[in-house]
Amino acid sequence: MAYTTIDDASAYFQTTLYTGNGGTISITNGGNSDLKPDWVWIKNRTQYQHQAFDSSRGVHQKIHQSVTNAESTDTNTLTSFNTDGFSSGSNVGINQNTKAHVAWQWKANGGTTATNTTGNGIDAVIQASATSGFSIITYTGNGTQSGHTVGHGLGAVPKMIISKDRTNSSNVVSWRVYHEAVGNTKYMELQSHAAQSTFNDWDNTSPTSSVYSVGGDGGYTPTNTNNATYMAYVFADVQGFSKIGSYVANANADGPMVYTGFKPAWVLRKAITRAEPWMLMDSKRSPFNFVTTISDPSSNAADATTPGDYGIDFLANGFKVRTGSTSYGNHTSGNVYLYMAFAEEPLVTSTGVPATAR
Repeated sequence: MAYTTIDDASAYFQTTLYTGNGGTISITNGGNSDLKPDWVWIKNRTQYQHQAFDSSRGVHQKIHQSVTNAESTDTNTLTSFNTDGFSSGSNVGINQNTKAHVAWQWKANGGTTATNTTGNGIDAVIQASATSGFSIITYTGNGTQSGHTVGHGLGAVPKMIISKDRTNSSNVVSWRVYHEAVGNTKYMELQSHAAQSTFNDWDNTSPTSSVYSVGGDGGYTPTNTNNATYMAYVFADVQGFSKIGSYVANANADGPMVYTGFKPAWVLRKAITRAEPWMLMDSKRSPFNFVTTISDPSSNAADATTPGDYGIDFLANGFKVRTGSTSYGNHTSGNVYLYMAFAEEPLVTSTGVPATAR
């Protein structure tokens, strides 16, 4: 049985839908538990770039997932992380009047950070939740090409890392993604449809339960440019709450069934060796099977809702791909897709209560 230490996933992750008012707004989450978010990822569902905010960098510090731009300060964006949601100003990307928006929110350590000296050569400021397998990290690069590591504080081996240079703006400092299915010699880019590429972002070394490695080749490098400031969101598996893995396409409408051990609330997928969009799906924008609404983190486009291209079912114990050979998400038999998923509810709680079907 898939028991869990997190019976109520809404204490650590929630998706919230809201309509903007063009002025000031306070958003209250609707989950079973109150959630004061530490990472808020917002998308205007009709247009504009994805935007990320977190309590480690500060409430006004925005960065766009869909471009390579550096971090910027905007007092018209988020104004506070609240006890059960957040407040915002009039920025059209997160509060356009009458427009639909979605906010994906994660809790880390309630905004409390600590300096982590576990890394070799780099001291990191971390906000870690070993319970939910999520850590927010900031650090300053030292320009060393090999041999240096960053502490993450999870006490478990990370399976996915989303990292960004906050200081510089260029293609060479794009969003870099480590995923266990891609390996330590390659990377994905969050703001790009591109397939995996080879570079020593991770110093050709897999993460451990205490650190992950950073590298480069001198000059501006995506994970360790001298004196550049960095941010990273680091994830480990937590049984019954989060799952990071991969599946193999079969190019058939009766696609792969991916076991997660929980009913998903949120799934992010991407082809590894083929140029395809990132596909971000959740149970709020698509409350019934099959799940047809996606947002692409690499694009400022509106929600897409073409089920034949990327539809899946959210099951009590994972997700089932429902598209075939001409689709995204299951194209070309043998092609590998990475994924990261978070729970709506575990398949079985710690007291033996089973998940309900959709």
